[in-house]
Parts: sequence; C-alpha cells; structure tokens
Amino acid sequence: MLPLSLLRTAQNHPMLVELKNGETYNGHLVNCDNWMNINLREVICTSRDGDKFWRMPECYVRGSTIKYMRIPDEVIDMVKEETLSKGRGRGDMKRGGMGQRGRGGGRGTFGNRGGRGGGQPRGAPHGRPGGRPKPN
Repeated sequence: MLPLSLLRTAQNHPMLVELKNGETYNGHLVNCDNWMNINLREVICTSRDGDKFWRMPECYVRGSTIKYMRIPDEVIDMVKEETLSKGRGRGDMKRGGMGQRGRGGGRGTFGNRGGRGGGQPRGAPHGRPGGRPKPN
C-alpha cells in the first residue's frame, strides 16, 4: 500500500501528525498533495514538551517536516479492501487475455507491425527491404 493512496483514503478522518521538531497535531485530514503536504481542520497542537496546547480551526503542515502519522485502523482496512478489489479486476488479463503478451509476443510480432523500424536496419533508406536500391 502506497503512503499517498493511504492519505487520500484518510481524508475527513481524524489523525495524529508528529513533526520532526516534536510538536504533534491532532485533527481531521482535509486534503494532501503529492509532496505529502497536508491540511488539517479542528486541530489541537501540542508542544514538544507536552505542556502547552493550542486549538486551531485549520492548519497546513509541510510534508518534509513530518516524522510520522497515526491513522485509524478503519482507514487502513479500507485501503486493503480497495487494493484487493483492484487486484481481482486485473486477474482475468493474466490468463491468456490481451493484458500480457505471453511467450514470443514481444515487439515486432504479428506481421512485423509492432516495435521500431519495421524490420529494416537502422539508418537504411526506406523503400525496399534491406535498403538495396531498385535495379534499373
């Protein structure tokens, strides 16, 4: 399971984020981007020592400052179910379907239509196969 797919599934769920500097943020995930920057709402921030607390309606956390995140088990289960259902959908392709080529089905098969070059040597003039000029 990929971290970003897990985060996207965790949207609107509560989570705890600990930063590298020791501060923790508890809130509901609003969204995240490809750099794992996140927006939280209804946030309670706890200082590094655990003696100060701040309540914020929303906050933004840069992904590179995050040490770890705690996500509810229900979200992890949802992602597992999602990946299993996607895997089942591709299962038919493995058994002789068009998904995989099988033995001998690489580039240039089926009448030399696939791949690069169309059967001629590289750099050969186009026209007759092998690059030979047409006899006069």
